[in-house]
Amino acid sequence: MLFFSCLLWLTSCSGSKVHKQDAAAGKTQLLKDTYGTYGAPPRLANGHVNMDQLLAELKELNVTVYHWLIWQSENDWDDLKTFLPLARKQHIKVWVTVVPPTESKPIARWSSEPYQMDYKRWAEEFARLSLKETNLVAWSVDDFAHNLKKFTPSYTDSCLQAARGINPRLSFVPCVYYRQITPQFAAAYGSLLDGLLFPYRAESAGSNLKDPSMVESEVASIRKLFKPGMPVFVDIYATAHSRLGASSPEYVKQVLEFSKIYADGVLIYCHQDPVKSAAKYNIIKEGFNQR
Repeated sequence: MLFFSCLLWLTSCSGSKVHKQDAAAGKTQLLKDTYGTYGAPPRLANGHVNMDQLLAELKELNVTVYHWLIWQSENDWDDLKTFLPLARKQHIKVWVTVVPPTESKPIARWSSEPYQMDYKRWAEEFARLSLKETNLVAWSVDDFAHNLKKFTPSYTDSCLQAARGINPRLSFVPCVYYRQITPQFAAAYGSLLDGLLFPYRAESAGSNLKDPSMVESEVASIRKLFKPGMPVFVDIYATAHSRLGASSPEYVKQVLEFSKIYADGVLIYCHQDPVKSAAKYNIIKEGFNQR
C-alpha cells in the first residue's frame, strides 16, 4: 500500500512539473515577436476608443502586439473586451496595464477602473478574460518598482497565484526602470516575473532621451541578473517624458534599430497619431515593417 501511495505521489509531482514546464513554454512562445505600441488610442467624442481607426493604424504599422492601458477613461475595461476579438481577427496579440498606487486617486486624476488598486482582483479578471480571448497574453503594472511597499514579494506572488490558478499561460511583465533593476530586486522578484518591460532612458549615462547608444549594454546588464531566457522588452519614449522632455524622430529610429537587435521585443510609448506625429509614426511603421 505504501509503495503505491509513493508511486502515486511521484506521478503527481512529475505531472505537476511537466504542467509547469508546458505553461512556461507556452508563455515564452506567446511573448515572442513582440512589436507594438502602448496606450493613447484614438477616441470617439463619447470617450470610447475608436476601434476602427486604432485597428487600421495598427495594421499599417505592422504591429504584432497592442499594449492596452486601463487608466484615462471609465470605459477602458469594457472597451478592452470589445477590442480583443477585433484584434484577434487581425492576428494582433494584446498586453494590458493597470496603474499602481502612485498613479491612482487621490494622487492622480484617474485610477484604473473598476477595480482600482485591488490588483489581485485585476489578476483574476485578466486571467478569466484571457481564457475567452486567447490573444490576451500578458498583463503589467506601470512603475512597478516605484511601488514595492504595495507590491511586496508576498503580495505580488498572491496576485500571480490567483491569475495562474485560472490561466497559467498568462504572463506578468511589469514596467521596471534600469536603476531599479538591481541584484536585490532580481533576487526578490526574478522568480515571479515572466519578463521585464524596460523603459529605455540611457540611465547608465545619467538619464536622457538623446543617447541611443546604451541599449546594448543596459539590456546585457539586465540579462545578467536574471535566469537565462528572461525576456527583456524595450519601451521607447516616442511621447515626451515629464522630466526629460521630448525625444526626436531620429532618436526613436536609432533606439528602435538597436532594440530590434539586442532586446526580445519593442513597445512604443505611446501610440503615435499619424497626423500630429507623422515623422515618428512613419519611423515606427518603417522599423516594424523591416524587422
